[in-house]
Amino acid sequence: MIPFPIVDTHLHLWDTRYLNYPWLAGNQLLNRPYLLEDYNRATGPVQVEKMVFLQCEVDPAQFMQEAEWVTMLAQTQDARIQGLVSWAPLEKGDAARPDLEQLAANPLVKGIRRIIQFEPDIEFCLRPDFVQGVQALADYGLSFDICIAHPQMANTIKLVRQCPNVSFILDHIGKPDIKHQLFEPWKGDLKQLSAFPNVWCKVSGLVTEADHQHWTRDDLKPYIDHVIDCFGFDRVMYGGDWPVAYQATEYPRWVETLQWAVQGCSESELRALFHDNAVAFYRLPKE
Repeated sequence: MIPFPIVDTHLHLWDTRYLNYPWLAGNQLLNRPYLLEDYNRATGPVQVEKMVFLQCEVDPAQFMQEAEWVTMLAQTQDARIQGLVSWAPLEKGDAARPDLEQLAANPLVKGIRRIIQFEPDIEFCLRPDFVQGVQALADYGLSFDICIAHPQMANTIKLVRQCPNVSFILDHIGKPDIKHQLFEPWKGDLKQLSAFPNVWCKVSGLVTEADHQHWTRDDLKPYIDHVIDCFGFDRVMYGGDWPVAYQATEYPRWVETLQWAVQGCSESELRALFHDNAVAFYRLPKE
């Protein structure tokens, strides 16, 4: 196990009794409340020092309520929640600015995630209003979490090229098709994306792109190797993606798998991956 407390840059929490999450309908495992006490049980022997909450595709009409709810949790239940990545209607372009201003006034809010993955239009992220909305993030000191499926990577590169002042992080390494061990064009696209110095990569969510019941660490290692080859240890960070990843793994097993995959790295590189880079990218308190 990791010999120091880690930062989990990808924590989901939801209370289906309080807010509405349409995407959970029909998912027997996930369609129930997942709260801090559940997370604390799930992490088991893994020491988690800080967490970054990622928006959970709540009903868009409730995104401010989600941010307020998580802020309340951080203030009253668990001070380890030190970052919050909220949803915002970036497709509205400059009309999204009042929402961004309201979110940025909350010091816990570090960034925005407006998921691209589920958009049927492959060029959604290149629509002028959406690009304008992403560009606006720089004015509020907010980063952008890129959540895509691997076929959307080429257009994502075009989006990033238009937003040089925005700090980006690619969630779930761009969701390659690990289950079928496909590498291209994801492999080449990731190399191109990593050439932008304002793009980082979150090593998270790999197990849910693999065979949920039968994945092995050897299935994941070539993908992890390529991420490290592209971004180095300076622009990568660990994410738990709990409880979504619970569909395919217990929490400690994912931590152990990633630690195994990078065995041979230096202690400072391990700390960068599991702790230091998260603090730097999400601008978390350093105490």
